[in-house]
Amino acid sequence: MIRRAVTIAALLVAAGGAHAQDLLIRNATVHTATSRGTLQNTDVLVRNGRISAVGSGLDAGGASVVEAEGRPLTPTLFGGITGIGIEEVSGEDATTDGRLALGGNAHEMTVRPEFDVTLAYNPDSLLIPVARVEGVGFTLVAAGTGAGGSIIGGQGAVMRLDGGDQPAGPKLLFVDLGSRAANLTGGSRAAQWMLLDQLVDEAQGRIRADSPSALLTPAGRATLHRHLEGKRPLVVAVDRAADIRQLLRWSNRQGVKVAIRGGGEAWRVARELAAAQVPVFVDPLDNLPANFDRIHASLRNAAVLREAGVEVGFTQAGDSSHNARKLRQLAGNAVAHGLPWEDALAGLTRVPARAFGVDGETGAIAPGLRADLVLWDGDPLDVASLASRVWFDGRAIDMRSRQTELRDRYLRAEPDATRGELPRAYPAAGGR
Repeated sequence: MIRRAVTIAALLVAAGGAHAQDLLIRNATVHTATSRGTLQNTDVLVRNGRISAVGSGLDAGGASVVEAEGRPLTPTLFGGITGIGIEEVSGEDATTDGRLALGGNAHEMTVRPEFDVTLAYNPDSLLIPVARVEGVGFTLVAAGTGAGGSIIGGQGAVMRLDGGDQPAGPKLLFVDLGSRAANLTGGSRAAQWMLLDQLVDEAQGRIRADSPSALLTPAGRATLHRHLEGKRPLVVAVDRAADIRQLLRWSNRQGVKVAIRGGGEAWRVARELAAAQVPVFVDPLDNLPANFDRIHASLRNAAVLREAGVEVGFTQAGDSSHNARKLRQLAGNAVAHGLPWEDALAGLTRVPARAFGVDGETGAIAPGLRADLVLWDGDPLDVASLASRVWFDGRAIDMRSRQTELRDRYLRAEPDATRGELPRAYPAAGGR
Protein backbone atom coordinates (compact mmCIF):
# COMPACT_ATOMS: atom_id res chain seq x y z
CA MET A 1 0.00 0.00 0.00
CA ILE A 2 2.95 2.32 0.61
CA ARG A 3 4.05 1.80 -2.99
CA ARG A 4 0.51 2.55 -4.18
CA ALA A 5 0.34 5.79 -2.18
CA VAL A 6 3.66 7.02 -3.53
CA THR A 7 2.71 6.11 -7.10
CA ILE A 8 -0.59 7.98 -6.78
CA ALA A 9 1.32 11.00 -5.47
CA ALA A 10 3.63 10.87 -8.48
CA LEU A 11 0.66 10.71 -10.86
CA LEU A 12 -0.91 13.71 -9.15
CA VAL A 13 2.30 15.67 -9.65
CA ALA A 14 2.42 14.68 -13.31
CA ALA A 15 -1.19 15.69 -13.78
CA GLY A 16 -0.46 18.98 -12.01
CA GLY A 17 2.04 19.92 -14.71
CA ALA A 18 -0.80 20.06 -17.23
CA HIS A 19 -2.82 22.42 -14.99
CA ALA A 20 -0.18 24.80 -13.68
CA GLN A 21 -1.24 27.01 -10.82
CA ASP A 22 -1.17 30.75 -10.09
CA LEU A 23 0.61 31.40 -6.82
CA LEU A 24 2.00 34.23 -4.73
CA ILE A 25 4.71 33.39 -2.20
CA ARG A 26 4.81 36.43 0.06
CA ASN A 27 7.60 37.82 2.25
CA ALA A 28 10.33 35.25 1.61
CA THR A 29 14.10 35.43 1.74
CA VAL A 30 14.51 34.75 -1.97
CA HIS A 31 17.78 33.14 -3.02
CA THR A 32 17.46 33.87 -6.74
CA ALA A 33 20.65 32.08 -7.89
CA THR A 34 21.05 34.99 -10.33
CA SER A 35 23.08 38.20 -10.34
CA ARG A 36 20.37 39.67 -8.08
CA GLY A 37 21.61 37.44 -5.27
CA THR A 38 19.51 37.11 -2.13
CA LEU A 39 16.47 39.38 -1.71
CA GLN A 40 14.98 39.98 1.73
CA ASN A 41 11.22 40.38 2.36
CA THR A 42 10.44 39.61 -1.26
CA ASP A 43 7.44 38.16 -3.08
CA VAL A 44 7.43 35.71 -5.99
CA LEU A 45 4.40 35.72 -8.29
CA VAL A 46 3.61 32.68 -10.43
CA ARG A 47 1.27 32.76 -13.42
CA ASN A 48 0.45 29.67 -15.49
CA GLY A 49 3.26 27.73 -13.87
CA ARG A 50 5.96 30.28 -14.73
CA ILE A 51 7.55 32.94 -12.55
CA SER A 52 5.86 36.20 -13.49
CA ALA A 53 7.51 38.69 -11.12
CA VAL A 54 9.98 38.89 -8.24
CA GLY A 55 9.68 41.95 -6.02
CA SER A 56 8.08 43.56 -2.99
CA GLY A 57 4.39 44.20 -2.43
CA LEU A 58 3.21 42.21 -5.45
CA ASP A 59 -0.54 41.96 -6.05
CA ALA A 60 -1.84 38.40 -5.84
CA GLY A 61 -4.52 39.15 -8.41
CA GLY A 62 -6.55 36.06 -7.60
CA ALA A 63 -3.57 33.74 -7.11
CA SER A 64 -3.40 31.53 -4.04
CA VAL A 65 -1.14 33.02 -1.37
CA VAL A 66 1.51 31.33 0.77
CA GLU A 67 2.95 33.37 3.65
CA ALA A 68 6.68 32.61 3.81
CA GLU A 69 7.25 34.69 6.96
CA GLY A 70 10.84 35.40 5.98
CA ARG A 71 11.84 31.79 5.39
CA PRO A 72 14.33 30.91 2.59
CA LEU A 73 12.97 30.28 -0.90
CA THR A 74 15.20 28.67 -3.55
CA PRO A 75 14.83 27.04 -6.93
CA THR A 76 14.48 23.28 -6.70
CA LEU A 77 17.95 21.80 -6.34
CA PHE A 78 20.14 19.69 -8.58
CA GLY A 79 20.45 16.09 -7.34
CA GLY A 80 23.79 15.45 -9.00
CA ILE A 81 24.80 13.06 -11.78
CA THR A 82 22.82 9.95 -10.92
CA GLY A 83 20.84 6.94 -12.08
CA ILE A 84 17.53 8.15 -10.62
CA GLY A 85 14.77 6.64 -12.72
CA ILE A 86 17.06 4.07 -14.34
CA GLU A 87 18.20 2.40 -11.12
CA GLU A 88 15.92 1.13 -8.39
CA VAL A 89 18.06 -1.30 -6.36
CA SER A 90 21.74 -0.90 -7.15
CA GLY A 91 22.54 -4.50 -6.19
CA GLU A 92 19.81 -6.00 -8.36
CA ASP A 93 20.77 -6.08 -12.06
CA ALA A 94 17.16 -6.40 -13.21
CA THR A 95 16.45 -2.90 -11.87
CA THR A 96 19.49 -1.10 -13.32
CA ASP A 97 19.64 0.22 -16.87
CA GLY A 98 22.58 2.62 -16.90
CA ARG A 99 25.30 0.48 -18.52
CA LEU A 100 25.71 -1.31 -21.83
CA ALA A 101 27.82 -4.50 -21.90
CA LEU A 102 27.40 -6.02 -25.36
CA GLY A 103 31.05 -7.11 -25.42
CA GLY A 104 30.52 -9.43 -22.48
CA ASN A 105 33.91 -9.07 -20.79
CA ALA A 106 36.61 -6.57 -19.93
CA HIS A 107 38.78 -7.53 -22.94
CA GLU A 108 36.15 -6.69 -25.57
CA MET A 109 35.15 -3.11 -26.27
CA THR A 110 31.86 -2.18 -27.87
CA VAL A 111 31.61 1.53 -28.63
CA ARG A 112 27.95 2.54 -28.88
CA PRO A 113 27.50 6.27 -28.27
CA GLU A 114 23.95 5.90 -29.62
CA PHE A 115 23.00 4.06 -26.40
CA ASP A 116 20.45 6.34 -24.68
CA VAL A 117 19.57 5.60 -21.05
CA THR A 118 16.66 8.07 -21.00
CA LEU A 119 14.61 5.50 -22.95
CA ALA A 120 14.56 3.35 -19.78
CA TYR A 121 13.59 6.20 -17.44
CA ASN A 122 10.84 5.22 -15.02
CA PRO A 123 8.85 8.17 -13.62
CA ASP A 124 7.26 5.84 -11.04
CA SER A 125 10.60 5.05 -9.39
CA LEU A 126 10.37 5.23 -5.60
CA LEU A 127 13.66 7.11 -5.57
CA ILE A 128 12.00 10.15 -7.14
CA PRO A 129 9.67 11.11 -4.25
CA VAL A 130 12.47 10.45 -1.74
CA ALA A 131 14.60 13.10 -3.44
CA ARG A 132 11.73 15.43 -4.33
CA VAL A 133 10.33 15.95 -0.83
CA GLU A 134 13.78 17.17 0.21
CA GLY A 135 13.92 19.87 -2.43
CA VAL A 136 15.58 18.05 -5.34
CA GLY A 137 13.95 19.06 -8.60
CA PHE A 138 16.25 17.84 -11.37
CA THR A 139 19.11 15.44 -11.94
CA LEU A 140 21.44 14.51 -14.78
CA VAL A 141 20.73 10.86 -15.59
CA ALA A 142 24.01 9.34 -16.72
CA ALA A 143 25.13 6.48 -18.92
CA GLY A 144 27.93 4.50 -17.31
CA THR A 145 30.86 2.43 -18.51
CA GLY A 146 31.96 -1.04 -17.51
CA ALA A 147 33.12 -4.46 -18.65
CA GLY A 148 31.86 -5.23 -22.15
CA GLY A 149 31.32 -1.54 -22.85
CA SER A 150 33.73 1.26 -23.67
CA ILE A 151 35.09 4.53 -22.33
CA ILE A 152 32.10 6.16 -24.05
CA GLY A 153 29.16 5.14 -21.90
CA GLY A 154 26.38 6.57 -24.02
CA GLN A 155 23.82 9.34 -23.72
CA GLY A 156 21.79 10.75 -20.85
CA ALA A 157 19.98 13.99 -20.09
CA VAL A 158 18.54 16.19 -17.37
CA MET A 159 15.25 14.88 -16.01
CA ARG A 160 12.91 17.00 -13.91
CA LEU A 161 11.47 15.04 -10.99
CA ASP A 162 7.96 16.31 -11.67
CA GLY A 163 6.45 12.96 -12.63
CA GLY A 164 7.08 13.33 -16.37
CA ASP A 165 9.12 10.90 -18.45
CA GLN A 166 10.68 13.13 -21.11
CA PRO A 167 14.14 14.73 -20.89
CA ALA A 168 14.12 18.36 -19.86
CA GLY A 169 17.16 19.23 -21.93
CA PRO A 170 19.48 18.04 -24.70
CA LYS A 171 21.12 14.64 -24.79
CA LEU A 172 24.64 14.58 -23.36
CA LEU A 173 27.43 12.07 -23.97
CA PHE A 174 29.33 10.47 -21.08
CA VAL A 175 33.00 9.48 -21.15
CA ASP A 176 35.20 7.82 -18.50
CA LEU A 177 38.97 8.42 -18.43
CA GLY A 178 41.90 7.58 -16.18
CA SER A 179 42.56 4.43 -14.22
CA ARG A 180 38.84 3.73 -13.75
CA ALA A 181 38.57 2.99 -17.48
CA ALA A 182 42.05 1.66 -18.27
CA ASN A 183 40.76 -1.93 -18.28
CA LEU A 184 38.58 -0.92 -21.26
CA THR A 185 41.56 0.35 -23.27
CA GLY A 186 44.11 -2.45 -23.14
CA GLY A 187 45.26 -1.72 -19.61
CA SER A 188 46.72 1.73 -20.28
CA ARG A 189 45.27 5.22 -19.94
CA ALA A 190 47.56 6.28 -22.78
CA ALA A 191 45.43 4.24 -25.18
CA GLN A 192 42.36 6.31 -24.27
CA TRP A 193 43.62 9.30 -26.26
CA MET A 194 44.50 7.08 -29.22
CA LEU A 195 41.01 5.60 -29.24
CA LEU A 196 39.28 8.95 -28.75
CA ASP A 197 41.19 10.39 -31.71
CA GLN A 198 40.19 7.40 -33.81
CA LEU A 199 36.55 7.76 -32.83
CA VAL A 200 36.62 11.43 -33.79
CA ASP A 201 38.21 10.54 -37.12
CA GLU A 202 35.47 8.00 -37.75
CA ALA A 203 32.69 10.42 -36.80
CA GLN A 204 34.22 13.10 -39.06
CA GLY A 205 34.50 10.68 -41.99
CA ARG A 206 38.29 10.47 -42.04
CA ILE A 207 38.12 6.70 -41.50
CA ARG A 208 35.81 4.78 -43.80
CA ALA A 209 32.83 3.00 -42.27
CA ASP A 210 33.87 -0.30 -43.88
CA SER A 211 37.42 -0.14 -42.53
CA PRO A 212 38.32 -3.32 -40.64
CA SER A 213 39.57 -1.16 -37.76
CA ALA A 214 36.33 0.88 -37.49
CA LEU A 215 34.77 0.90 -34.02
CA LEU A 216 31.45 2.67 -34.64
CA THR A 217 28.16 1.59 -36.17
CA PRO A 218 26.54 3.98 -38.69
CA ALA A 219 24.19 5.15 -35.93
CA GLY A 220 27.15 5.57 -33.61
CA ARG A 221 28.98 7.70 -36.17
CA ALA A 222 25.99 9.96 -36.59
CA THR A 223 25.48 10.27 -32.83
CA LEU A 224 29.11 11.02 -32.05
CA HIS A 225 29.31 13.54 -34.90
CA ARG A 226 26.27 15.32 -33.49
CA HIS A 227 27.84 15.58 -30.03
CA LEU A 228 31.19 16.73 -31.38
CA GLU A 229 29.52 19.48 -33.39
CA GLY A 230 26.99 20.42 -30.71
CA LYS A 231 27.01 23.26 -28.22
CA ARG A 232 26.76 20.99 -25.18
CA PRO A 233 29.80 19.42 -23.50
CA LEU A 234 30.90 15.85 -23.27
CA VAL A 235 30.57 14.91 -19.58
CA VAL A 236 33.94 13.40 -18.71
CA ALA A 237 34.67 11.49 -15.50
CA VAL A 238 38.33 12.14 -14.68
CA ASP A 239 40.31 12.83 -11.49
CA ARG A 240 44.09 12.97 -11.92
CA ALA A 241 45.58 16.40 -12.62
CA ALA A 242 47.78 15.00 -15.42
CA ASP A 243 44.74 13.43 -17.11
CA ILE A 244 42.78 16.68 -16.80
CA ARG A 245 45.62 18.54 -18.56
CA GLN A 246 45.57 15.96 -21.35
CA LEU A 247 41.79 16.34 -21.60
CA LEU A 248 42.11 20.12 -21.97
CA ARG A 249 44.71 19.67 -24.73
CA TRP A 250 42.57 17.07 -26.49
CA SER A 251 39.36 19.13 -26.29
CA ASN A 252 41.19 22.20 -27.60
CA ARG A 253 42.77 20.24 -30.46
CA GLN A 254 39.47 18.61 -31.45
CA GLY A 255 37.32 21.69 -30.80
CA VAL A 256 35.13 19.78 -28.35
CA LYS A 257 33.46 21.24 -25.26
CA VAL A 258 33.80 19.26 -22.03
CA ALA A 259 32.49 19.31 -18.46
CA ILE A 260 34.33 17.40 -15.75
CA ARG A 261 32.68 14.99 -13.35
CA GLY A 262 34.68 14.09 -10.25
CA GLY A 263 37.84 16.16 -10.66
CA GLY A 264 39.44 14.89 -7.47
CA GLU A 265 42.68 16.75 -8.27
CA ALA A 266 41.09 19.54 -10.31
CA TRP A 267 42.22 22.23 -7.89
CA ARG A 268 45.80 21.64 -9.05
CA VAL A 269 44.88 22.77 -12.58
CA ALA A 270 42.35 25.43 -11.58
CA ARG A 271 43.83 28.21 -13.74
CA GLU A 272 43.88 26.04 -16.86
CA LEU A 273 40.28 24.98 -16.26
CA ALA A 274 39.19 28.59 -15.78
CA ALA A 275 40.97 29.68 -18.97
CA ALA A 276 39.23 26.87 -20.91
CA GLN A 277 35.86 27.71 -19.31
CA VAL A 278 35.33 24.10 -18.25
CA PRO A 279 32.80 23.55 -15.44
CA VAL A 280 33.74 20.99 -12.80
CA PHE A 281 31.28 18.91 -10.76
CA VAL A 282 33.04 17.84 -7.58
CA ASP A 283 32.30 15.74 -4.53
CA PRO A 284 33.13 18.11 -1.64
CA LEU A 285 33.83 15.20 0.72
CA ASP A 286 36.44 13.71 -1.61
CA ASN A 287 39.55 14.31 0.49
CA LEU A 288 41.32 10.94 0.78
CA PRO A 289 43.72 9.20 -1.63
CA ALA A 290 41.13 6.54 -2.40
CA ASN A 291 43.12 5.56 -5.51
CA PHE A 292 46.20 6.66 -7.42
CA ASP A 293 44.17 9.18 -9.43
CA ARG A 294 43.19 11.08 -6.28
CA ILE A 295 46.41 11.26 -4.30
CA HIS A 296 45.99 15.04 -3.95
CA ALA A 297 42.24 15.15 -3.23
CA SER A 298 41.34 18.07 -0.98
CA LEU A 299 38.36 19.38 0.96
CA ARG A 300 39.21 22.81 -0.49
CA ASN A 301 38.81 21.61 -4.06
CA ALA A 302 35.60 23.58 -4.71
CA ALA A 303 36.88 26.74 -3.00
CA VAL A 304 40.18 26.80 -4.91
CA LEU A 305 38.46 26.14 -8.23
CA ARG A 306 35.90 28.90 -7.71
CA GLU A 307 38.53 31.38 -6.55
CA ALA A 308 40.32 30.78 -9.85
CA GLY A 309 37.10 31.50 -11.77
CA VAL A 310 35.91 27.95 -12.51
CA GLU A 311 32.17 27.28 -12.52
CA VAL A 312 31.73 24.68 -9.77
CA GLY A 313 28.83 22.28 -9.43
CA PHE A 314 28.30 19.24 -7.26
CA THR A 315 27.82 15.53 -7.60
CA GLN A 316 28.75 12.63 -5.35
CA ALA A 317 30.54 9.35 -5.56
CA GLY A 318 29.10 6.09 -4.33
CA ASP A 319 25.37 5.46 -4.20
CA SER A 320 24.40 8.83 -5.66
CA SER A 321 20.93 7.79 -6.84
CA HIS A 322 19.69 6.83 -3.39
CA ASN A 323 21.43 9.75 -1.70
CA ALA A 324 20.66 12.65 -4.02
CA ARG A 325 18.98 14.50 -1.16
CA LYS A 326 22.35 14.65 0.63
CA LEU A 327 23.98 16.77 -2.06
CA ARG A 328 22.97 20.01 -0.33
CA GLN A 329 24.77 18.79 2.79
CA LEU A 330 27.88 18.22 0.68
CA ALA A 331 27.56 21.75 -0.68
CA GLY A 332 27.42 22.96 2.92
CA ASN A 333 30.70 21.15 3.57
CA ALA A 334 32.25 23.03 0.65
CA VAL A 335 31.13 26.27 2.31
CA ALA A 336 32.75 25.12 5.56
CA HIS A 337 36.03 24.79 3.64
CA GLY A 338 36.02 28.19 1.98
CA LEU A 339 33.47 28.23 -0.86
CA PRO A 340 31.20 31.32 -0.64
CA TRP A 341 27.61 30.43 0.27
CA GLU A 342 26.10 31.98 -2.87
CA ASP A 343 28.52 29.99 -5.05
CA ALA A 344 27.53 26.79 -3.25
CA LEU A 345 23.85 27.47 -3.98
CA ALA A 346 24.76 28.23 -7.61
CA GLY A 347 26.47 24.82 -7.77
CA LEU A 348 23.12 23.23 -6.93
CA THR A 349 21.04 25.40 -9.25
CA ARG A 350 22.36 27.78 -11.90
CA VAL A 351 25.66 26.05 -12.73
CA PRO A 352 24.25 22.59 -13.59
CA ALA A 353 21.26 24.14 -15.35
CA ARG A 354 23.56 26.19 -17.59
CA ALA A 355 26.13 23.44 -18.16
CA PHE A 356 23.53 20.82 -19.10
CA GLY A 357 21.22 22.96 -21.20
CA VAL A 358 18.16 23.63 -19.04
CA ASP A 359 18.90 27.17 -17.83
CA GLY A 360 16.03 28.48 -19.94
CA GLU A 361 13.64 26.39 -17.84
CA THR A 362 14.97 25.99 -14.31
CA GLY A 363 17.93 26.61 -11.99
CA ALA A 364 17.05 30.14 -10.83
CA ILE A 365 14.23 32.35 -9.60
CA ALA A 366 13.63 34.82 -12.41
CA PRO A 367 10.69 35.87 -14.59
CA GLY A 368 9.98 33.43 -17.40
CA LEU A 369 11.42 30.33 -15.74
CA ARG A 370 9.38 27.41 -14.48
CA ALA A 371 8.08 27.90 -10.95
CA ASP A 372 10.05 24.95 -9.54
CA LEU A 373 10.54 26.25 -6.02
CA VAL A 374 11.35 25.14 -2.46
CA LEU A 375 10.40 26.88 0.78
CA TRP A 376 12.76 25.87 3.60
CA ASP A 377 12.48 26.03 7.38
CA GLY A 378 16.13 27.13 7.66
CA ASP A 379 19.40 27.39 5.75
CA PRO A 380 18.99 25.01 2.79
CA LEU A 381 22.68 24.04 3.01
CA ASP A 382 22.33 23.03 6.65
CA VAL A 383 21.65 19.34 7.22
CA ALA A 384 19.28 20.26 10.07
CA SER A 385 16.95 22.20 7.73
CA LEU A 386 14.04 20.66 5.86
CA ALA A 387 11.91 21.56 2.88
CA SER A 388 8.51 22.83 4.08
CA ARG A 389 6.88 23.09 0.64
CA VAL A 390 7.97 22.09 -2.87
CA TRP A 391 6.35 23.31 -6.09
CA PHE A 392 6.69 22.19 -9.69
CA ASP A 393 5.21 24.64 -12.21
CA GLY A 394 3.65 26.43 -9.24
CA ARG A 395 1.77 23.34 -8.05
CA ALA A 396 2.57 22.00 -4.59
CA ILE A 397 3.56 18.35 -4.44
CA ASP A 398 2.43 15.85 -1.84
CA MET A 399 5.27 15.85 0.70
CA ARG A 400 5.28 12.07 1.04
CA SER A 401 7.69 9.36 -0.02
CA ARG A 402 8.31 5.74 0.84
CA GLN A 403 10.60 6.91 3.63
CA THR A 404 8.02 9.21 5.22
CA GLU A 405 5.44 6.42 4.96
CA LEU A 406 7.79 4.02 6.76
CA ARG A 407 8.60 6.67 9.37
CA ASP A 408 4.93 7.19 10.13
CA ARG A 409 4.26 3.46 10.19
CA TYR A 410 6.99 2.65 12.69
CA LEU A 411 6.50 5.69 14.90
CA ARG A 412 2.93 4.77 15.79
CA ALA A 413 2.04 4.67 19.45
CA GLU A 414 1.08 1.52 21.31
CA PRO A 415 -1.13 -0.88 19.32
CA ASP A 416 -4.86 -0.47 19.72
CA ALA A 417 -7.49 -3.16 20.13
CA THR A 418 -8.37 -3.22 16.41
CA ARG A 419 -4.98 -4.77 15.63
CA GLY A 420 -5.33 -7.59 18.10
CA GLU A 421 -2.01 -9.37 18.54
CA LEU A 422 -0.31 -7.80 15.50
CA PRO A 423 2.89 -5.84 16.15
CA ARG A 424 2.53 -2.07 16.01
CA ALA A 425 4.22 -1.85 12.57
CA TYR A 426 1.13 -3.48 11.03
CA PRO A 427 -1.92 -1.41 10.13
CA ALA A 428 -5.27 -1.91 11.76
CA ALA A 429 -7.77 -4.19 10.08
CA GLY A 430 -9.14 -2.44 7.00
CA GLY A 431 -6.39 0.19 7.07
CA ARG A 432 -3.55 0.84 4.64
